[in-house]
Amino acid sequence: MFSYGRIRHMYDNLFSKCKLSTQVKLWFTIKNDHDIEAFLNHHGALTQRRYKFSEIKKMTNSFKVKLGQGGFGAVYRGKLLSGCHVAVKILNSSKGNGQDFINEVASISRTSHVNVVTLLGFCLEGRKKALIYEFMPNGSLDKFIYNKGPEITQLLDLDNLWKIAIGIGRGLEYLHKGCNTRILHFDIKPHNILLDEDFCPKISDFGLAKLCPRKESIISLSDARGTLGYVAPEVWNRNFGGISHKSDVYSYGMMLLEMVGGRKNINAEASHTSEIYFPHWVYNKLEQGGDLKLDKVITTKEDEIARRMTVVGLWCVQTFPKDRPTISRVIDMLEGSMNSLEMPPKPLLSSPTRSVPEYSTTS
Repeated sequence: MFSYGRIRHMYDNLFSKCKLSTQVKLWFTIKNDHDIEAFLNHHGALTQRRYKFSEIKKMTNSFKVKLGQGGFGAVYRGKLLSGCHVAVKILNSSKGNGQDFINEVASISRTSHVNVVTLLGFCLEGRKKALIYEFMPNGSLDKFIYNKGPEITQLLDLDNLWKIAIGIGRGLEYLHKGCNTRILHFDIKPHNILLDEDFCPKISDFGLAKLCPRKESIISLSDARGTLGYVAPEVWNRNFGGISHKSDVYSYGMMLLEMVGGRKNINAEASHTSEIYFPHWVYNKLEQGGDLKLDKVITTKEDEIARRMTVVGLWCVQTFPKDRPTISRVIDMLEGSMNSLEMPPKPLLSSPTRSVPEYSTTS
């Protein structure tokens, strides 16, 4: 078991202005609540308020309104004494060893960006762990992509989806380049993108995040992480290349393709022989000049947006990391004209086989 002194020593080394060592792994190897408590006590940079679990129960009206269920726990609607509405995530006590809690607190507390969700507070009482976030009235992006209801498709036309895509890209650019420590998210997908009242997107759910020195482009992982369908090839098979910020770019690209296609990129019920690799399907549609947005009739302007998002998405999901653009380049490509975009090569390989587990569960 880590002693408080050892954690303090590792923490001081980790956040030294002149050196950020590989001891960042500490955040992913903490074994028990005592270590978590010691970490929080020494984490002087934290400004979020700490709540008692009785306060959590009160602010959620005994967990009356459930907003969603994710891989690390359920999310409930809450209200602070100030009248401010919040989203309260109750972390699964039976899953992991507190690493998801530390990941979220350690990573998101270091961020401040319009396209990254804000952490307002937390609760730690033994095995009872909760995180309090700003409330996003429009929920997660996935319901606006896959839901075919006329009201939702009217609200989120392709122009809105394009603006949301750029916002997500800017948030990811901030995580990769704007923080003192680079934050790799490792679970970018529609379910983890929240929308405020103005449909401004915010990246959420940092339970799988990894912090690394900005000067280091390649990192090591003890295990694969992410959600099946969005995991970059190099994360589940190191033969494809090193794991880096380009792994987030792959997940972002797959999400872009889903935003245009209006369908999930992988069918969990499909057999090996009948499953169609989504980027190949999209690539063929683009080559053939067919409609990319199949659920509605679109204008010429919308068709141009759809094709631009598709081409950029296909660049992002290139099989080898070296062939993918940086997220900064992705934003430039999205904001540029279709005429300036080259058609990317067809992605070589499909997603991992069914034997590869899903590392993060969607709702």
